[in-house]
This record gives sequence, C-alpha cells and structure tokens, in this order.
Amino acid sequence: MNRKTQQPTVRFKNPNVSSAEEKPEEADYVNAAVCSVEGGKCEDKKSPSFTQSVPTVAGCWLILLVIVALRIYFTSVISANNTKLTAKNQELETEKNNLTEQIKDLEMKNAVSVTQAQWSIDAYCPPKNNVRQCKACETGWGVFQSSCYAYHDAEPSDQRTWEEAREYCKGKISDLVTVADEKEKNHVSGLSVPSEGLTEYWIGLRAEGGKWKWFDGTNLADSLWKQTPVDGHCAVSDQKEGWKSVSCGERKRWICEKAALSL
Repeated sequence: MNRKTQQPTVRFKNPNVSSAEEKPEEADYVNAAVCSVEGGKCEDKKSPSFTQSVPTVAGCWLILLVIVALRIYFTSVISANNTKLTAKNQELETEKNNLTEQIKDLEMKNAVSVTQAQWSIDAYCPPKNNVRQCKACETGWGVFQSSCYAYHDAEPSDQRTWEEAREYCKGKISDLVTVADEKEKNHVSGLSVPSEGLTEYWIGLRAEGGKWKWFDGTNLADSLWKQTPVDGHCAVSDQKEGWKSVSCGERKRWICEKAALSL
C-alpha cells in the first residue's frame, strides 16, 4: 500500500488582526435585494415587521383624523345650539318682563276700578239712616234723559282753556258735554246760567281739519249749528246768544257730562 506523506499545514497568525476579524463575515442585510442567478432578476424583499407596521400606522392616522373631524363637527353643533338657546332665553326673559308689566298694569287698573266702584256706590247711593238710597246722578249733577250734567261757575282766576276744562271733567269720570239733538241743545243752553256777566261755557266741540267735530271725532250735525269752522277754535254755549266760536286758548267756564245710573 502506497502511503502518501501528509504534509503539515502551517498557518501564520497576523498579529495586527484581532480574533474578531478572523471570523468569517456573515452577510445580514435585512432589506438587501436577493438576485436570482438564473433569471438575473432581483426581488426586493422587505422585513415582515416593517410590512406589517405600515397598515397599523395608517389606521391610527385615519382614526385620529376621524376623531378630530368629529370633535370639530360636534363643537360647531354645540356652539350653534348654545347660540340658539341664548337667543331663546333672551326672548323668554323679554316675554317674562312684558308679562310682569302687564300684571302690574292689570293690578293697578283693578285697584282703580275697585276704588271707582266704591266711589260710585258712595256717590250714587249715599247711605241714609244706614240704608243706601240710589239715584240717577250724584249730588251736584242734574239728570236729563240718560245723562248727568254739571256746570262749573268758576271764578275768572279759576277759569280754564278748552283742554284744561276737558282734563277737569275727566277727573270727575266725565267729559265736556256733547249734544245729540235740538232738545238736548236747548237743555244745555239752559244750564249756562248768567253770572257776573259771564255766560259762556265750554262744550265738547272744536274745529278740526276744516270741520266741527266733537272730542270723540264725530262730526257735528249741520242741523244743530252752521258756523264756518276755524282751526284752533272751540265752541262755547251762551244762554243769550247760543253757540259761539272762540279761540280754544281762552279761559271760560265749562259743562261736564256723564252717563246716568240705570235704576
């Protein structure tokens, strides 16, 4: 048998190379392209961990965008609702104030009505021997048909303009006298009793817009009086001369009228 002589292998150690460098290098390229020798094509194979993380991050961003969009939407809706509620609250507050004022007015009117009712009872039905006896007109007023009349013989210093005389009559729950027909006209003329040469009494007639009108706006019947109306003039009743046209600013005596009590 031929035996080959085995030659020992001699290796020289480079003192400048560390033991770590002596280890064969391991190619660990995670994202390195793998080329096929046969086809000459390279396939880009990425790490499975990176590929799986992409959809997760995209989903998180999508959820975040949805949350932000919903927050903006609901914030705008809540803001709009708050604005509407504030406006509605202001409207209700205004209605409340109006109702409060109306209640106060009604309470005041009710108190005045009660006072007037009591005054009317005392005026028209004064007690006599603990028994009330009612009459058509209160003391100091004269009755004719369905009305009560009172003439006021004020002294010259206390006489009033047409408007002032109306205000006085209103304070007595009445107004300046109005005349419906010739019969009532004669009755009113008889009330203006001459005194100290003063015979003119204000009645509720004045010139307005080129026409004679009563204070309630109704026109004077032509059959009662034909006198050219002059704006700013009012009528007085004179027992001697009938009705006359004078300036409403003059100071005269006056006659008030109110409805008589139905017995």
